[in-house]
Amino acid sequence: MTADSPADAGWFAGLDPEDGEALAASIADGSAPEPADWPARAVEAGFASDDEEYYDRLEAATTAATREAVERAERADDRQLVHAVRTMDDCTRTANELAERLAEWAGTIDPDAGAGVDYARELAGEEGRVDHPRVRSLAERIDALADEAEALREYVERETPTVAPNLAALAGPVLAARLISLAGGLENLAKKPSGTVQVLGAEDALFAHLRGHASSPKHGIIYTHDAVRGTHPDERGSASRALAGKLAIAARVDHYSGERKPELEAELEERIETIQVRTADGEDDGNGGDGE
Repeated sequence: MTADSPADAGWFAGLDPEDGEALAASIADGSAPEPADWPARAVEAGFASDDEEYYDRLEAATTAATREAVERAERADDRQLVHAVRTMDDCTRTANELAERLAEWAGTIDPDAGAGVDYARELAGEEGRVDHPRVRSLAERIDALADEAEALREYVERETPTVAPNLAALAGPVLAARLISLAGGLENLAKKPSGTVQVLGAEDALFAHLRGHASSPKHGIIYTHDAVRGTHPDERGSASRALAGKLAIAARVDHYSGERKPELEAELEERIETIQVRTADGEDDGNGGDGE
């Protein structure tokens, strides 16, 4: 249904009531200049025999349209990136936790037992080192999980620059993917102010601050960026604001235009250098140059 449809037409005009795909498309794409008595018009047009049947078909069409919209959103490149980086982190965390358990167990039967994923890999690759089928099986599973985490990291590093080229260039592919994941997608990240980007990943600390139990967090996951981690603790707040400001801009450019803007990297590098060489007298402009 469009604004120039005949006055007596509705979203159902000219459609086969049994053609679910066409009905869903009409619901998703149609519009009307003003409300009308659509059930009565549907009956008049022969689309439905009565109001009840009209609403049944409307419900089926809207459900199908919503399902298609959700599936389309989940197939989007940024959503695939979100799933990949979350799975990578899950594999890494699980492998590390199981490696701790393996070290405890294997230590009871292997005099040269080590620790961590590296030990699990050694155990999985050396026939006869430990004559215990379940311990060996656990080591092999840890080895496989670690391999999967590495493969997912390679995927994230390869795909992030195609999904968010400016964000990946500024933050690095993995951190960029984690920011997109924490925000719930590139579009959501692009809509966030730099102050919110700055503390993504520090939600627990932020809520504690809002309850009056802790000071305000200076940064969230962006702490892992060299621009923040490599800056003196007294200046990390300024570095975080500068980085978050540029990341917020990069996310907007990536989402709305996709145009590569290498000047963002140069501007950030210049700003971070200024912060890192600042003298101990505490000179600060208070906003990191790009805060909102």
